[in-house]
Amino acid sequence: MIRPMWSPVLWRTRRAARPASSHRLLHSKSGKRQPLRPTLAVTSTSHRQEGGDLMATFRTGQQTHPTVLPQQSALEPSSADNLGSMDETGAGRRNAASGAGHVRGETLGSSPAAGRVTPDRPVREEGREAHPCVFVLDKHGMPLQPCSPARARKLLGSGRAVVHRHTPFVIRLKDRTVAESVVDGVEIGVDPGSRHTGIAVFTALAGERQGRFALQLDHRGATIHRNMLRRAAFRRRRRVANPRYRAPRFNNRAVAAGWLPPSLRHRVDTTLAWVERLTRWAPVRTVHMERAVFDTHALALGKKSLNGIEYQQGTLVGYEVREYLLAKWHHSCAYCGATGVPLNIDHIRPRSRGGTDRISNLTLACIPCNQTKDNTPVEEFLAGKPERLTKLLAQAKAPLTDAAAVNSTRWALWRALDARWRTRVASGGRTKWNRIRNCLPKTHTQDALSVGTVDAITRHPSLMLVVGCTGRGTYARTRTDRHGFPRLRLPRKKLVHRFQTGDFVRAVVPTGKKAGTYTGRVAVRTKGSFNITTRHGTVQGIHHRHVILLQRADGYAYTTEKEAGASPGTPSGKSAPRST
Repeated sequence: MIRPMWSPVLWRTRRAARPASSHRLLHSKSGKRQPLRPTLAVTSTSHRQEGGDLMATFRTGQQTHPTVLPQQSALEPSSADNLGSMDETGAGRRNAASGAGHVRGETLGSSPAAGRVTPDRPVREEGREAHPCVFVLDKHGMPLQPCSPARARKLLGSGRAVVHRHTPFVIRLKDRTVAESVVDGVEIGVDPGSRHTGIAVFTALAGERQGRFALQLDHRGATIHRNMLRRAAFRRRRRVANPRYRAPRFNNRAVAAGWLPPSLRHRVDTTLAWVERLTRWAPVRTVHMERAVFDTHALALGKKSLNGIEYQQGTLVGYEVREYLLAKWHHSCAYCGATGVPLNIDHIRPRSRGGTDRISNLTLACIPCNQTKDNTPVEEFLAGKPERLTKLLAQAKAPLTDAAAVNSTRWALWRALDARWRTRVASGGRTKWNRIRNCLPKTHTQDALSVGTVDAITRHPSLMLVVGCTGRGTYARTRTDRHGFPRLRLPRKKLVHRFQTGDFVRAVVPTGKKAGTYTGRVAVRTKGSFNITTRHGTVQGIHHRHVILLQRADGYAYTTEKEAGASPGTPSGKSAPRST
C-alpha cells in the first residue's frame, strides 16, 4: 500500500479541526489571551459558477481533489539528461525573525474594508524566510502539492522521481497519481505593473498565508514600443520617397473592440502565459489579482482636488493618489533626497501663491523640509541647489506613461484570468495595508503575496525567480552597419547539431585546457564550436559533442535573486544567465 505524501497544509487542516480550546491564542495588550477572529472577505469576486463554462474547458474524466479545480497536464517534455548537480534544490536557511512593533504610517484599527470599519488587529510578527518550494507532478503529468527542496532531494536520490524541468525546478514522480495523493491546493497572487509583474504562489488556511514561490516577470513593452516606432519611421520614409503608387489614407481603418497596442498586449499575454504555466505545475484553485487604478485624466485636469481635511485623515483615504506620488518620487524627499523617513504631501507652488491641487503640483517632502519651505516659492527655496531644482521641475511634469499602461491593461488581464480560473480582485490600498502590517518590504513579489483578504503572512520565500522576456529572435537574417549596408548574414537554420542559441545546457569537458563542467546558456556556431555563458562568465570554443541539453529556449532569461529584506546569509546568484 502506498502511503500518501505528507503535506504541511493537510497537517494544519487537521489541526484546525480540533475543538476551539486547542486553537492558537493571541496575546492582547491587556495580557489576556484571545482566539484569532476570522477575517471578513471584502474583495470583490467575479467568476462564473461551478458547473458552467469554466468547467467545460477541461477534459472530462479527470480525477482530482474536490476542493481543487481540474488541472491541465504539463506539456513540457521530460529532460533526457542525467541529474548532476542539484543547485536548484539546495537546502535553504530558515531564520526566525524577531518580533516587530508598530509600523510608522500604519493606523491600527483601520482597514480598506467597506465603510472603513474593521475590528482592531495588532501588527503581526515578521514572517520567517524559507527556500522556494519545488513543484511536483504525478506519473501522468498532473500537479501535486509542492514540496520542500529537502523532500525533492530524497525523492530524486531514491529514484522515485525524475527531473521534469530545471527552471523553475519541477520533478515528476514515477510511482504515484493524483488519486492516490492528498492535494490541498495552492493559490496565486498577481501584482500587475507596467515594467514588472509580481507573481506569488502560496497556501492559505483560515486567513493565514505561507509563501511557497515568488516570481518577477520583467516585460519588454518598452522595447516593442521602440521597434514599432522604428518601423513607422521606415514606412514613413518610403511613403515620402515613393508616393506614386498609393493614395493617402485617413480614418478608413476600423479598430476591433478591446484592441490593445502590441506593447500593451505583450504585458497581458506574458502574465497570462506564466499563470497558465504555474497551473500546470501546481494545483491552483484561486487567482488573486490587484486591480489598481490611476485616474490619469482626472489627475491631469485637477478634478480630484485635495481639501485641507483630507490631509488629516487616515492613510487609506485618497490612497491611490498617495501611492502614485510614492512611485513617481521613488519614496524619497524631493528637496533633500532623504529616504526611509516619514514623507508628507507638499505643494511645489504653494496654494497661498496661486498653486493648485493638481497632481503635477504635488510632491513628497520630509518633515524638516516641509516645515522649512512653508509657503516659500520653490525657486527661492532651492536657489542654492540649481541641479536639484531643474530635476524637480522636470520630474513634476513627467508623463504618466506607466500609470496609463496599467490602466489600459488591467481590465483585459482580469477578463482573461477570469475566463480560465476563479479570480478575485482587490485594490492597491488593501495590498499595501496587508504588506505593511505584516512587515514585508516593498517589492512586486511581496505585493503579489499580500493581494486580497489576508490575516497574517507567516512565511515568505527568501529567493525570487526573475524572468526576463527576451523573445525568440528575429526573422531578419542579415545584419547591417550604420549606413544600412549588409555586413553579416546569419544562417537560415537556427538548429545546429540539435542545439539553438538560448538553450540551457551542461557541457562536461574531460581533458584539455577547458576541462571542467559548465552550465548555462549556449550560443551556437555553424562550425560546431559553441559558446556557453555561465554565472561566472562566457566560455568559448566548447565542442558540441560535450554538450548535453537541459532545457529548450523558451524566449525567457532566468535569474535567481535575493528577495528584498532577506537575511544576509541567503545564497543568491544567476541560475541561468541571459542568452546572447
